[in-house]
Order: sequence, then C-alpha cells, then structure tokens
Amino acid sequence: MEQWTQQQWEQNVQQYDQTAFFLYTPMCGTCEVSEKMLEVIEKLLPDLPLGMANINYLGDLPYELKIESVPCLIVSDNGELTNKIYAFKSVPFLYEILKK
Repeated sequence: MEQWTQQQWEQNVQQYDQTAFFLYTPMCGTCEVSEKMLEVIEKLLPDLPLGMANINYLGDLPYELKIESVPCLIVSDNGELTNKIYAFKSVPFLYEILKK
C-alpha cells in the first residue's frame, strides 16, 4: 500500500469512482493486523485506489472527518465519503464492502 498525503487522497477521491484510505498510528497493534488484511484486499482488488497514512501527520483532516479511532478505513464513492470502518473483522468482510 502506498503512503498518501491528504492532497493525494483528495486527488484520488476526485479521480476515481471508489477509493479507500487507511488511517493508522505506528504503535497500534490492531493497525498492524488491519494493514495485513488490507494487503490481501489490495491483491484481490488491484484496481481499487488504496492508500494509507499515519493519522499523526494529517493535520486537521481527522477532525474534519470526525475520525473516532484507529485503525480507520475511509471509503469514498463518486467523490463522497460513504463509509468509515473501525472494526475490520475479516478479509471477506472488507472485500464485500469494497468490491463495488
């Protein structure tokens, strides 16, 4: 997964029908497990723009998006935020949400 800045995320949201943006912190064990799940999703859905960012370096974006905790997967469809996923549960769970 590629590291994205806020600007890169915003560009991908405008450019693609669907995007997913994974927010994490480096010391979060749950985030590490979630990242491994998303690496599988990345292979299953190679056309899905999927980026990640350390939430500590995103300035006010987490406040603007009302992010409650990490890990968080922000999903946008047609330029609009449609889903914030905090409980990743399983690869099949994520796949069902993102396979549109």
